[in-house]
Amino acid sequence: MKSRQIAVIAVTATVFVWSMVLVAAGQTAAVAALAPALALTVQQIVHASRSHTAPGTGNRVDAATDKEDDAP
Repeated sequence: MKSRQIAVIAVTATVFVWSMVLVAAGQTAAVAALAPALALTVQQIVHASRSHTAPGTGNRVDAATDKEDDAP
């Protein structure tokens, strides 16, 4: 694993554990306020972890050409 991946995992785990501590302490309002930020963080991590250099399926569709003779 790269050091960047380790850092991202550590930060995410820290935020998750902190959220669990707040719930255990009865601070559910604080967790509810932080939930969107946590969800956005997870979404960005998943998006960044996907490879953008992966080749496509190779199934390309040619653009249909309009022929004037086919018009009604």
